[in-house]
Amino acid sequence: MNFFKRAWLNLTAKQGRSILLILVTSAIMLFVLAGLLIRNAADSATSNAKRSVGATVTLSANRAAAFKQMRSRSSTSKTSRPKLTTSPVKLSDAKQIAQLNNVASYSATVSTSANATGFDAISTSGNSSTSGGMGMKGGRTSGSGDIAISGVTSTSSTSAFEEKSSKMTKGRGITTSDEGTNHVVIESELAKQDNLSVGDSIKLKATTGTKKTYTMTIVGIYKASSSTSTQQGPGATDPSNSVYTSYTFANTVKGSKYQNTADSVTFKVSNPAKVSTVKTAGKKLINTAKYSLTTNDSSYQTVKASMANVKSFADKIVWLVAIAGTIILALIVILMIRERRYEIGVLLSLGEARWKIVAQFFVEMVMVLVVSIAVAGVGGKFVGNKLGQQLVSQQTTTAATSSTATQTQGGQPGGSGSAPSGNKPSGNMSGGGVPGSSTSGKATQKQAELDVSVTVLDLVELGGFGLAIMFLSIMLASGGILRLQPKKVLID
Repeated sequence: MNFFKRAWLNLTAKQGRSILLILVTSAIMLFVLAGLLIRNAADSATSNAKRSVGATVTLSANRAAAFKQMRSRSSTSKTSRPKLTTSPVKLSDAKQIAQLNNVASYSATVSTSANATGFDAISTSGNSSTSGGMGMKGGRTSGSGDIAISGVTSTSSTSAFEEKSSKMTKGRGITTSDEGTNHVVIESELAKQDNLSVGDSIKLKATTGTKKTYTMTIVGIYKASSSTSTQQGPGATDPSNSVYTSYTFANTVKGSKYQNTADSVTFKVSNPAKVSTVKTAGKKLINTAKYSLTTNDSSYQTVKASMANVKSFADKIVWLVAIAGTIILALIVILMIRERRYEIGVLLSLGEARWKIVAQFFVEMVMVLVVSIAVAGVGGKFVGNKLGQQLVSQQTTTAATSSTATQTQGGQPGGSGSAPSGNKPSGNMSGGGVPGSSTSGKATQKQAELDVSVTVLDLVELGGFGLAIMFLSIMLASGGILRLQPKKVLID
């Protein structure tokens, strides 16, 4: 009788022991598979983060160089008050950087303000240490208007709308088709106060230059998040006084010298791992004495760090379970062999080769392994999903607590966000914000989701681990078989 047939007869004859072996092996395989699934899903999540989370490089005025220049002028001239002078970003420079490898799109932002004419801005009253406790009319101060203007190309691509802290309630948002027009999107509270609706006109008066009055056509009304706090102090304005226009109109309000410029330009990097390369190449195309390039890949780094920790933990699960499983199965096989000493003695006395007896044990365990892999394949996805998401949640919370929170503009124009595709300005703002804008203090943390799914490749990999565990277990437990003498076994 060949050892394959003996293995099958032994498993079917002793069903209780076979079921116990299947249960123990299934538990081991289940946790090994969960570890493998989490590790593979963490790799996939890290790769997806490169495409979905993204990273940005922002071109803006070099404030450090501007301050250095201001201090230099103040040291040589004591007659006049030092003044900080920064240069607006040239869109021609931005277009050159946009041609670099790994730059998917670019976005420009222009921020300014104007005074409401023919309608009332939202009045904000409150105590302020800087204003002596006096109430403010929309926070208007000298040199700044009571309406904060954020010039964008697409409202849908600003962080406020991407993060759902603001949403359109009537009409539409600003799009690329609004370039060169006087279209405006206003906040719902401002619309309610002045009985304004889509299609109505309002007038905005520039606060600088010729102080020209512009007639604006309302094309949309948006609702800002109720959590947006009201700023107090000089230059502050109620968040409801913030409006969106095309960046071309914002430049017109600022003056003719600002044409074809922007306060900042943000470039979306297609591969966050290449963000440093893009920054280095971009610096060669600009005048670093006037402009600076800053990177922001914090979301990607957060996801990457979280997934690295998850993957590391998953690897530990795999190896700990594999080692523990080997020891447990080895002990079970040792006990099983002790019970079968008489059977082994009879086989040896009949001239059966020792390696065939060991092979019989191995075949028995492989049969058990096949059933266990099927059981693990059914429950592995559920266990991996639960364990994986718990790990991701813990790691993301840890990363969010330990990292410096990226401040975003809560519910109004000018929030920092990732640039959209199609070379659309996203409303990202760097270096000088919309007058009266308020920082929400909320960190934007990206949490990756593990896509845990069982594939044929996963089962094959699990089978490989299982065979290795079985082989080691049989080798550890079968050492005594090679020393057994048939006569001694039968006499005992």
